[in-house]
Amino acid sequence: MRIDKYLANMNVGSRKEVHQLIKKGLVMVNDEVVKTPKQKVMETDVVTVNGEEVIYQKYHYFLLNKPKGVLSATEDRSQKTVISLLKPEDQYQGISPVGRLDKDTTGLLLLTNDGQLNHELLAPAKHVDKVYRAKIAGVANDETVKAFEKGLTLGDGTKLKPAVLKILKQDVASDSSEIEIRIQEGKYHQIKRMFAAQGMKVVELDRISMGNLTLPADLKRGEYIKLSLDEVESIK
Repeated sequence: MRIDKYLANMNVGSRKEVHQLIKKGLVMVNDEVVKTPKQKVMETDVVTVNGEEVIYQKYHYFLLNKPKGVLSATEDRSQKTVISLLKPEDQYQGISPVGRLDKDTTGLLLLTNDGQLNHELLAPAKHVDKVYRAKIAGVANDETVKAFEKGLTLGDGTKLKPAVLKILKQDVASDSSEIEIRIQEGKYHQIKRMFAAQGMKVVELDRISMGNLTLPADLKRGEYIKLSLDEVESIK
C-alpha cells in the first residue's frame, strides 16, 4: 500500500495533509525518512509520524448506545447520523452501521468497516438473535406470547419467523405493558408492525443485545466503546 493511503486510512490526516508531513520529513518507515508519498509499505513495517508509531488496523469496530433522534446512516444532508457521534479520529473510511435502528429507537448499534461481519450478522440464514425491550400501548398477555411463538403474518401478507416474547409488566388500568422480545429477522419496522398486528402500539423501543454482544449497563446514550478483536470474534 502507498504510504499516503496507509496514513490517510489511519486518520493521520487527509492525503494532502499527509503529503505535507512527508515533505517536512516527519514520516519514517523502519527508521528511514520517507521521501515520496508513493513509497510502498507493508503492515509489518514500522511506521512513525513525528516520532509516534502508527499501527495499521484494517477493520474497526465500535459499539454505540444509540440515542433517539439520530439516523442509522452514514450521512444525511439535514439530519444527524450515528457516524457524527464518533470522534473525528474514529471516523475511518467505510465505517457504517450494521443494520438499522429507527430514528426513535435506542440501544445497541454496531459500527464497522468490516463488510463480511456486517453480512454475517444480518443474513437471515445466520440466525443471529436480536433482543429488545419495549413499552407498549396495550396489554400483552399469554395469547400474544403464543401468537409470537407461532410466527405472525403481517397485514401485507409478510410471514415472520417465530419470536420469543416475555411480558415484564402489565398495567390494565393504563392499558400498557413492558416486554422483552427476541427476534432473528430485521424487517422494516418489524417489531412495531408485529404489535400493530395485535392491535397494540410500540411507545418506546430499545435494543439490548445482538448475538453475543450485550449493551453495557454503564454506557450512556450517545456514547460508544471500541471493541477488541476477541470481542468481535465472540460476535461471530
